[in-house]
Amino acid sequence: MTSSQRLEKQDLPQALPPTAWAVLGLLSFPGERTGYELKKWADSSLRFFYWSPAISQIYAELRRLEELGYAASVRSGPEEVRTKRRYAITDAGRAALAGWASDTAEAGPPILKHGLLLRIWLGHLAEPALLRAMVEDHLERTRGELAAVREAMEHAAGVGEWAFPTLALRWSERQHLAELELADALLADLAEVEAAGGAGAGA
Repeated sequence: MTSSQRLEKQDLPQALPPTAWAVLGLLSFPGERTGYELKKWADSSLRFFYWSPAISQIYAELRRLEELGYAASVRSGPEEVRTKRRYAITDAGRAALAGWASDTAEAGPPILKHGLLLRIWLGHLAEPALLRAMVEDHLERTRGELAAVREAMEHAAGVGEWAFPTLALRWSERQHLAELELADALLADLAEVEAAGGAGAGA
């Protein structure tokens, strides 16, 4: 491999972490946004099917993206009480993001880390009533998340630039509906185990 080939390999978009691509993806839609606005948007979209980076992560990635020439920023003028820095994607950033988004080998499998199921797995150490309560709490939280997803879908409805984000939100709506169904089934499974005498050690 020649030195030029090594350089090209190092310059591949995949060298950036997923958080950087997520932040750059938020910038790929029309308009300029502050880090705070990007965080709010991530909380009302990305978190439903991926995750929402912390505000500190967002600003760290914005600095990285600026250094790479993938994003540019401007400070607000004296007309604003508080000075703000607004960010926008550059042509180079859009080209890099398009390349990364088109790389199917980079997507990888979905990763599930279900905290509730980890506790169910250790149910032999818990009171059956406590396990049922945890599942009920999970059901309540999931219903709240489903309502938030649907609110985001309503906000995006009819906006041409948000057609594909709407597809992701629609998938998230189905995922939350499936999670509710799974949790209801889990309650029934817990009842069967308890009736069969499989109560936890705390019982």
